Amino acid sequence: MEHVNLNFYLNSKWVSTVASIWIQCTSGSLYTFSIYSQTLKSTQHYDQSTLDIVSVFKDIGANVGVISGLLYDFLARRTASGPLLVHFLGSAQCFLGYFLMWAAVAGLLPQVPVPLMCLFMFVAAHAQSYFNTANVVTGVHNFPSYSGTIVGIMKGFLGLSGAILIQVYRTIFNNKPMSYLLMLALLPPINTLLLMGFVRIQNTHEREERKYLNIFSSMAVVIAAYLMVVIILENILSLQLQVRIFIFIVLILLLVSLLCIAFKAHERVSSSASESFLDEGSQLIVEPAPLETEKMDARQDSSYNPLPDTNNQRALQLGDNLNLFQAMKTLNFWILFVSMACGMGSGLATVNNMGQIGESLGYTSHETSSLVALWSIWNFIGRFGAGYVSDYFLHTRGWARPLFMVITLMIMSIGYVVIAYGLPGALYVGSILVGICYGSQWSLMPTITSEIFGVGHMGSIFNTITIASPVGSYIFSVRVVGSRLVFADQKLLCSGCAEKNSKYSVMG
Repeated sequence: MEHVNLNFYLNSKWVSTVASIWIQCTSGSLYTFSIYSQTLKSTQHYDQSTLDIVSVFKDIGANVGVISGLLYDFLARRTASGPLLVHFLGSAQCFLGYFLMWAAVAGLLPQVPVPLMCLFMFVAAHAQSYFNTANVVTGVHNFPSYSGTIVGIMKGFLGLSGAILIQVYRTIFNNKPMSYLLMLALLPPINTLLLMGFVRIQNTHEREERKYLNIFSSMAVVIAAYLMVVIILENILSLQLQVRIFIFIVLILLLVSLLCIAFKAHERVSSSASESFLDEGSQLIVEPAPLETEKMDARQDSSYNPLPDTNNQRALQLGDNLNLFQAMKTLNFWILFVSMACGMGSGLATVNNMGQIGESLGYTSHETSSLVALWSIWNFIGRFGAGYVSDYFLHTRGWARPLFMVITLMIMSIGYVVIAYGLPGALYVGSILVGICYGSQWSLMPTITSEIFGVGHMGSIFNTITIASPVGSYIFSVRVVGSRLVFADQKLLCSGCAEKNSKYSVMG
């Protein structure tokens, strides 16, 4: 009897959501690159330009997720447990890439050529595309009426994972970047292998979905606020080990509380399962607008799959289920691609060079580490906030999500101008603006993709558009930032600061 009751709670879209969130919490290791980048640079005798090239391969691996998208789309149409294989392949790549990097840094391997180190970084980073695809697309399948909110939650926790991993690092491996690399080879794969069996597509429409998604959203904000307070305290005070352990335990308890919410949600909706979804399921906090209803109906009509025509607005309104090749023939696809190259590429250039930027402006290594951790908070606010806010205005005012993409890109440019001035505290203010707007792109783009091209092939389409991120990162990190940093290193400190600041005028 207890076994039956356990299956009743575990076999639900809500537990699937919690499992996806927990996997996302350890999937953002790429956002902590600056923690071990200096160790990688010193042990392998790299200059700044070489380190930037390795960093670009990190961005390429994380964002070239076409294979994971195609694999997910193929399996999702055939089995409800399709995400399991995608998660498994991601775990294998994460372990292999980070373990080989750790072995090279620890001296277990002979001097590793730069191309081989780039390959290690690519494999480790490529795992994130598998985790992200399986979690985000499964969430959209499970909550098609509130795709913006669920994508915001998933992407938000991915952005928050950098701060979570840094808490693990400071609690267990403080000031040991080499050990942190080994932790990255073990923690994310083990966490994913334990949880991947619960991440499944549940083709059900339940009452009060919005209510419990709002509760998940509230808990996400609470966790982000808690981490932000912790980071600020760490920057002001010198915390003892016992205090760090207590802080870490509280963080774990906050994450575990999500499971209690999932059980409560499933129990509540199951008690009213006999009621008709069509009659009762629409009583949500925010009623979908007629335009959104038309999109949902068009997605559910599997027989409606016309060939793409020249009228892209028609695809935008109906949300046709286009495949990857059909989507690439539309103007909307390439507009999204170019927008992401500018927004995501410049954002990656900022976070990848946060250590060098902070050093040039006179920040200590501890303050730079705090900036990296705080970046995860701003990243979370952008990812979560853009999904939730755009969902709200779409359902209540009929505002299109691309409008929010334009607004955030404009604010992002203002953030670069603030950093370029180099005034006291400018890096804090600029990183807040850039981090929030950078995170919002990761939430808006997959949701816009599902609305324009349909959810049937969402995995492959949005992962193809994501390729724009490493393209932009290469342009800004290597051609703009990297070259100027190398030139600055040959000057006096004061002229170096001015040179390092001036590149952000170009990015802005």
